Amino acid sequence: MRTLILVPIIHTKHDLGSLLDRTKHEYVARFGLAKWAQHLDAIDGFWDGIHAVITALELPCTSVRLYQDGLPICGKEVEIVKDVAAQGSKNHQLLLQLIQQGCRLMGTEDPRLLLQEYQFHQGALRAGGQDSAREDQSLRLLAERDRFIAARIDATLAAGEIGLLFLGLAHNVSPLLPDDILVRNLLPSLKPTPGATP
Repeated sequence: MRTLILVPIIHTKHDLGSLLDRTKHEYVARFGLAKWAQHLDAIDGFWDGIHAVITALELPCTSVRLYQDGLPICGKEVEIVKDVAAQGSKNHQLLLQLIQQGCRLMGTEDPRLLLQEYQFHQGALRAGGQDSAREDQSLRLLAERDRFIAARIDATLAAGEIGLLFLGLAHNVSPLLPDDILVRNLLPSLKPTPGATP
């Protein structure tokens, strides 16, 4: 039996990269600067909670593989995690800590699909948002990414191992996994919902 623990992620400002300025501008325009600050504090608190729950699991780290939403298979996965952690990402700081404890980091996504999605979102921002055709294309790209992630986990997670999959709530990988992978939600009250906001 193989076990996969789904770890929900909420992107911090450090994870947004080039999308940060536009995201902040739209959020502040809608809710105000004080709400933006509260939003960032809430996300930091969420990550502190995720860290505490994972620590409490006392995982056998040498039998744990780490899979990360948005991390391409490229041969430089650890360097990417170190760079993003150094920029302040609590998600990547936690990954780095787990790596240092003996967990194995796995490239998780197809770089080609990630590039397509990035270009798609840049185009949507320039066009001023999403229409139904853009929404359909976004959902198709997400479904392709989910299929790839599920296949990657199936190909790399060995019998007796535990996988931690750090994944945005918009994803729905669980139904795509084979039956011999036992799927658990780290936070059962945050089960992924198709179509949720990442």
